[in-house]
Amino acid sequence: MRLKVLAVGQKMPAWVEAGVAEYRKRLPRDFALEIIEIAPGSRGKNSDPARAIAQEAARIRERLKGNEHLVALEVEGKPWSTEQLAGEAEGWRQEGRDVALLVGGPDGLAPSLSASAQQRWSLSPLTLPHPLVRILLAEQLYRAWTLLVGHPYHR
Repeated sequence: MRLKVLAVGQKMPAWVEAGVAEYRKRLPRDFALEIIEIAPGSRGKNSDPARAIAQEAARIRERLKGNEHLVALEVEGKPWSTEQLAGEAEGWRQEGRDVALLVGGPDGLAPSLSASAQQRWSLSPLTLPHPLVRILLAEQLYRAWTLLVGHPYHR
């Protein structure tokens, strides 16, 4: 199983790249994590946010193969504990498909993308900055994997 994070936003600071890289290198090949940056939609002083969201959704769809298990990360999604995430990850692995975790832009995900997702997950009711979301996701996916294999990291 491959885990793909399709995240709107580009040119992350070096500390984000380093943080994500640290957890990526710890994961085994059968639980590999890939971050795919999606260019944000056009936003300006008088621009329409719905148009920007639609542009982002189209760019996300271009990067999907069509057979992934889709998980939309949204504030209104279901919160999972680390143990619940490990259970979800085991279910994904048993399903035998790759997983695409969708992270929207500043205005969120397009409703059509959210509706097409098999799951909606909330990392927190807080508004988190996109760079921090990437590191948090990488760490929690690594932590879930350690729970599944009995590694002592989670203690």
